[in-house]
Amino acid sequence: MTYHFRKATTSEIPHIWIILQQAIARRKVDGSNQWQDGYPNPDVIQNDIDRNAGFVLTEDDTIIGYSAVLINDEPEYQKIEGSWLTDDDFVVFHRVAISEKHLGKGLAKKLMNFIEEFAISNNIYSLKADTNFDNFAMMAIFEKMGYTYRGEVHFRGSARKAYEKVISKNELG
Repeated sequence: MTYHFRKATTSEIPHIWIILQQAIARRKVDGSNQWQDGYPNPDVIQNDIDRNAGFVLTEDDTIIGYSAVLINDEPEYQKIEGSWLTDDDFVVFHRVAISEKHLGKGLAKKLMNFIEEFAISNNIYSLKADTNFDNFAMMAIFEKMGYTYRGEVHFRGSARKAYEKVISKNELG
């Protein structure tokens, strides 16, 4: 299998939306409140793509995952209840979702590894993200991948767990 991580295009929104709808349904089945309020939706994906922040994970030519990836662009992170490990430039990612047909293959981790490579290629060594208090699967991935819990941030009226990973420049191959 050959995996690629690249910017999404507007024509791919319908396919991305299917993947996000599957993830929304999974959150609900898991008993999570995350993404049960009409967010994300196709307009959010369009906005990601318009801002050059929408990225897809592909297997050969098939889209199997999605994430929004931005540099220094999360105003809510300035209001953290807690503290970040760094105050330097950072890459933030949101809306990590893997296609239902491709679950259980470690692809969320693979997608996050591509995000780390994206950060390094931009000479950025801090990655920040957040998740809902009841998204235990994502919290487990953060812990396995070396992210540190840093406190709470707030989105759309609810508290979220904030995480940061600092990539050591010596670790780079």
